Amino acid sequence: MSNEANGAESRNEQLTRNVNELLGELRVAQAGVQILFGFLLAVVFTSQFREASGLEKALHMTAVLLASVSTALLTAPAVWHRVLFRAGRRAEILRVGNRSVLVGLGCLAAAVTVTVALIAKVVYGFVAMAVFVAVVGVLFGSLWFVVPARIGRHER
Repeated sequence: MSNEANGAESRNEQLTRNVNELLGELRVAQAGVQILFGFLLAVVFTSQFREASGLEKALHMTAVLLASVSTALLTAPAVWHRVLFRAGRRAEILRVGNRSVLVGLGCLAAAVTVTVALIAKVVYGFVAMAVFVAVVGVLFGSLWFVVPARIGRHER
């Protein structure tokens, strides 16, 4: 009896579903990157930004670069799918795309953390910046990477 007859997915059906799931997940992450990037772009054109310290401008540029790298990494799998889908390269798209998405999400977490650092520095000063960076960094690291690793261990 074939896989299709007994209700099991074929390898091609599984790859198609997995690629679609990956692309759906990217839509969620991409919205966050776009909102952050828009905020970071708008900040540069304010009069207060011209008065910012060297550290504040460096934090801002770091956040912009991280958001840019995140955008490139998070959009790459969609582009690869569009370019390669007719070539039957779904397995490669998934393998490389998964790595790209994980690194892109790491860059997004770093961009958000640096943006929070910038805001905390401007509003409350250097000590608050350090505290907020630690809290936000631990939050992202825990929720995005530690929790899934623990869930994965418990399912084995």
